[in-house]
Amino acid sequence: MGQRAGVTTYAVRMRRRVRRARTALRRSGVDYFRGDGSDWLALAGLLLTIPAITCGTILNPVWCAPAALVLPIVAGGLLLRPASLLGLYAAAAGALIVESVVLGPYTQGPARVTPGTVLVVAACGLFGLLIAQFRARVGVPWRRGGTMLFDLRERIRVQSALPRLPQGWHREMALRPAGGQSFSGDFVVAARTHGGRTLEVVLTDVSGKGMDAASRSLLLSGAFGGLLGSLPPHGFLPAANGYLLRQNWDEGFATSIHLVLDLESGDYELFSAGHLPALQLHAGSGRWEEKAADGPLLGVYDGAEFHPDKGNLRPGDVLMLFTDGLVEAADRDIAEGIDRLTGEADRCVVEGFDGVAWDLIEAVAKDVNDDRARNWAMRRPKSPQAATTRTVPGVTRAGPWV
Repeated sequence: MGQRAGVTTYAVRMRRRVRRARTALRRSGVDYFRGDGSDWLALAGLLLTIPAITCGTILNPVWCAPAALVLPIVAGGLLLRPASLLGLYAAAAGALIVESVVLGPYTQGPARVTPGTVLVVAACGLFGLLIAQFRARVGVPWRRGGTMLFDLRERIRVQSALPRLPQGWHREMALRPAGGQSFSGDFVVAARTHGGRTLEVVLTDVSGKGMDAASRSLLLSGAFGGLLGSLPPHGFLPAANGYLLRQNWDEGFATSIHLVLDLESGDYELFSAGHLPALQLHAGSGRWEEKAADGPLLGVYDGAEFHPDKGNLRPGDVLMLFTDGLVEAADRDIAEGIDRLTGEADRCVVEGFDGVAWDLIEAVAKDVNDDRARNWAMRRPKSPQAATTRTVPGVTRAGPWV
């Protein structure tokens, strides 16, 4: 019994040691991936590959060329800190010296250390050192940098998602950055306020496009998301304007349109800061009407005033918000682009507006090198026939926009 108990106790101790070692290794791996841990493990592994490559080159220089030393150098540029990288470079330089001595002068035959080999290895080392210094200056190593950008993109996607609406309402949003990139100068923030009775949507177009405007768009989307719902509707754009002015950006202006929709009555207010007008489809006549509110660009001057344009969505009506990338092009003016947009949207009248937000962008501005965003809210008709009984569609312009 005593011997069996001793064996059991030894087995338990071994399992605990293995568990502790496994936990420590996992933590070390996680810290290294995040950039918080030491890079000694990667440095040791790369230092071991250098003598292995050197031996292979000496034994068979045809299959393992002297230029193969660029492999640990490139890997070191991605994995190591600048100080550790210099140690790896010293080891690689020593390996080149050993190979040149053992293999002999490059003039005596092929597969030897040539001046071109030295230049290639040195150039790769220089680029690797520049990359490592850039990562050290930014403070985000490559192992964590890609994950951080992915998290930012997902947070923006979640933040721009429109909230669920009660029965009788439908909403859609589509966003397509310039050049097929993941970040855009256009963004949407939305929330249901006043106990869920009101839908507030803000569509913003930051100056610039694509990655040039991405950093400003990231900052503004977080700030606007915090302001939305925390202020009364008439105070949102003045607060957003003051926030932009405080940033002191060289190219810091933006256009924005703020929709405040009562989900019970269908009444709405549109506040605009230099943005293009919204378009409302009237179910009874089948005609599109421009809803243009009055207000200057965000970030231009302090004390700006924004006056709303009011309206009502009846059953079957549609209200569409969009950015200039959807209607503006070098070969046509904005009015022509709006006509084209409404013409394509008319095709959705009979087919229905569900799930066509992305298709509308593809039809109107597929190859435009600009950020494109489109959002609409629709009050569903009381009967299926109400969605199809419309007159010939057209456009009624209520007035100019800023």
